[in-house]
Amino acid sequence: MDSGSGAPLVPWAVTLLCLFAKAGCIDIYLQWNVTVSMLAPIYEFQPVIQINGMFPGPLINATTNDNIHVNVFNSLDEPVLFTWNGIQQRLNSWQDGVSGTNCPIKPGTNWTYVFQTKDQIGSFFYFPSTRFQKAAGGFGPIRINNRNVILVPFPKPEAEFDLLIGDWFGTPYKDVRASPDKANVAALLMNGKPAYWNAIDPERFNVTQGKTYRFRVSNVGSKHSLNFKIQKHKMMIVETEGSYTNQITVDSLDIHVGQSFSVMVTANQSIGDYAILASVTQTGPEEWLEFGAALLHYQGSTTSPSKDFPYVPDPRDRAFSVNQARSIRWNMTTGAARPNPQGTFNVTNVTLSETFVLRSSREEINGAPAYTVNNVSYLTPATPLKLADHFSNGSGVYELDSFPRNSVNRAASYGTSVVAGIHKGWAEIVFQNDLHEMDSWHLDGFGFYAVGFGDGDWSNASREGYNLFDPVVRSTVQVYPKGWTAVYVYLDNPGMWNLRSQTLRNWYLGEELYVRVYDPDPNPSKERPPPSNLLLCGNYEPAPSPSPQGHGQRSSSRRSVSAPLGGRGGGVLLAVLVNMALIIGVWI
Repeated sequence: MDSGSGAPLVPWAVTLLCLFAKAGCIDIYLQWNVTVSMLAPIYEFQPVIQINGMFPGPLINATTNDNIHVNVFNSLDEPVLFTWNGIQQRLNSWQDGVSGTNCPIKPGTNWTYVFQTKDQIGSFFYFPSTRFQKAAGGFGPIRINNRNVILVPFPKPEAEFDLLIGDWFGTPYKDVRASPDKANVAALLMNGKPAYWNAIDPERFNVTQGKTYRFRVSNVGSKHSLNFKIQKHKMMIVETEGSYTNQITVDSLDIHVGQSFSVMVTANQSIGDYAILASVTQTGPEEWLEFGAALLHYQGSTTSPSKDFPYVPDPRDRAFSVNQARSIRWNMTTGAARPNPQGTFNVTNVTLSETFVLRSSREEINGAPAYTVNNVSYLTPATPLKLADHFSNGSGVYELDSFPRNSVNRAASYGTSVVAGIHKGWAEIVFQNDLHEMDSWHLDGFGFYAVGFGDGDWSNASREGYNLFDPVVRSTVQVYPKGWTAVYVYLDNPGMWNLRSQTLRNWYLGEELYVRVYDPDPNPSKERPPPSNLLLCGNYEPAPSPSPQGHGQRSSSRRSVSAPLGGRGGGVLLAVLVNMALIIGVWI
């Protein structure tokens, strides 16, 4: 069904690159069967998306520069795509797994993602990116470990734990997506389980007194920012979304939708069971939800956990949350994916090439609710933008730079928003939140420097308060109600990249756009060609195979379409040239 005969070409060449570069990377092969089962994560049975029978899905455990092959068999009753939240897909937006870059995997078929964890470390997660499916599960953790030659800037923990926290709807996801602006979440889950006092088999992390552990925590929810805390234990923040941070100790940590953190926890209390808590933050009392709660279980404990829960910050205390966000700084002296310190690329003397001011709001268009950016609600075309870009320079699918990047249209409307980013230029992006609730924004393909937060409207004078010395680099940043957040990003990764709200309802109802970063250099090492198993759809929907003979799906999914001259076209020969360039070290 998938990809097949030509697929080994790219992994073979990249593996040779690993050997020649002595990078120690390996190929990791995963096979996923994506299904829906009737489960009761809270109080009623509802459809839950599982991967290989697991909810949450299996861990992807890799090391810097490893090559990941994920063969996804879609056993759902509708198409599916997976995206890899925070994985930068260097020179390879073909594997990004969002509607603007990939055709969906149809029911009853499979497709193999092949991507490299190039020059990255850290904690991330994956999830289904279309049709509101994330609200039904299908998410799972990703770890990218340091290569042995790169020291981790803290002592090796006794063990590492992955913890996915998030809000959960009490009704089937297809019902929620029919009216996403009216649906409310019903509970908070930890690794797919409710609070331990409501769970038959509660989520439990076993520790030994005196030992130190690393928790990789991600907010995989749909709506709510969460405050994370462990009863009677302090946490040391050490990493967020691929960046080692200055190590600060906290009692609790705000983790916003789409964000990931690593914290170190020492089991330094009396032997017992302690609550691991998540609570809704930065919201009003009308949206309060019962705690999400797991157990920190000390070896030898025979006592029941106390319900004398630790104090949690006032969920309306913005000052606490903003001050904590500002205190999370980039560790400028440690190595991460590369031997050179993270701080090699600082932003103290950056010359900005362009500024985007993106104002998000809720509007109505033709009587229907819509979330907009500068009063444009994204309209998803049937043809992925990347496919149109490759075959016809976007013609007939989108109009480049028709989106108002620094102004707000007078009337709300639908549009396929694509803006040009200057290749190897520094962009300033200002997220202005006109909503009365938290938002968070994510950019595929890059990490960005979170340089500033503020209340009210951003202005040029707001730059005076930026932290340009050691802002943390991450892929998802929160934006407070009626406030703004500013980031810098170096657009050195050619491709078509999704810039979106991580709040699922906002994203689904149009709060997104795409940034096209184009490098006119014809050197094929600048951006990878389309994969040999490229799926076609929309304007390039392949004709049915004239001869089934058991190969119809494979033939149709690999059918070639002639690209215009200069369209950075595909084909096996170009793939060979690209990979030869990789081998001799031309790839940047």
